[in-house]
Amino acid sequence: MMGSRGVNVLLTRGNGIKQKLQSAFEASVLEIEDVSYQHAGHPGVKGDANETHFNVKIVSSKFEGQSLVKRHRMVYDLLSEELQSGLHALSIVAKTPKEVGGS
Repeated sequence: MMGSRGVNVLLTRGNGIKQKLQSAFEASVLEIEDVSYQHAGHPGVKGDANETHFNVKIVSSKFEGQSLVKRHRMVYDLLSEELQSGLHALSIVAKTPKEVGGS
């Protein structure tokens, strides 16, 4: 499928999330796992909707000095557009490089 600029429209929601997070947080570790298949048929998941539930692991120095709640809020705020357009849930692990043994 071709987009309006002649670019293949194969950008999945997961890839879009990964690009946004990487760009904003300059992550040293970024893992995005689509676990939507585990939630098929749950309330709030419409029909055969896919890419609705993700596990996110992100390591970024931008989390230094931020509480766990604040880190999660930073991620949710960045992905607010996705959350309004079909992304149903995120499971987030947000750490600093020091917390995972980095320098």
